[in-house]
Amino acid sequence: MNRRPLVIAAATVGVVATAALALPNLPPNPLTDSINDRVFEEKSKHFATAADAPTRANAAFTLPSWVPKDATDIRIRVRTSGEARLIRFTLGATPLDGPQCTAGTPKDLGGRKLNAKWWPNGIRAEERPECRDVHQYQVAVRGKRVYAWTDGTRSPGSEPQDNPPATAHARSRG
Repeated sequence: MNRRPLVIAAATVGVVATAALALPNLPPNPLTDSINDRVFEEKSKHFATAADAPTRANAAFTLPSWVPKDATDIRIRVRTSGEARLIRFTLGATPLDGPQCTAGTPKDLGGRKLNAKWWPNGIRAEERPECRDVHQYQVAVRGKRVYAWTDGTRSPGSEPQDNPPATAHARSRG
């Protein structure tokens, strides 16, 4: 009996399983960034200060207005196929003013759609529904470190964006 095809199949399965476990834990580099972008539909960025983050209104890595201008060590992870985001930053001298909704009661979001190595375990109990800008965020503060996430749910009273992302256009046509 020829066992060669079985050995090749087993080796292929082993390589794929190892890659699936190892890729999310590798440091950012062009290969892992490309795989995250295409396979997992996620992108991540790190900014030393809030001033280093993009300021265009529709840029994926634009910070919400409630992030203090003196925030540092900012990490953002976004879903490229939607509006889910994770944000982590360290507070400077300016305290977090407690994001508030413009109108209405915030909806308690079901759960995060993203994860990252820098996101702590067991933070769910500390999260409180908050909202600001266009999207509603869940926010937790641990000392000087702030963790916030959104699944893309709009804040009560927010207006639709002037230039919605291309994925929204594609959905409305189909």
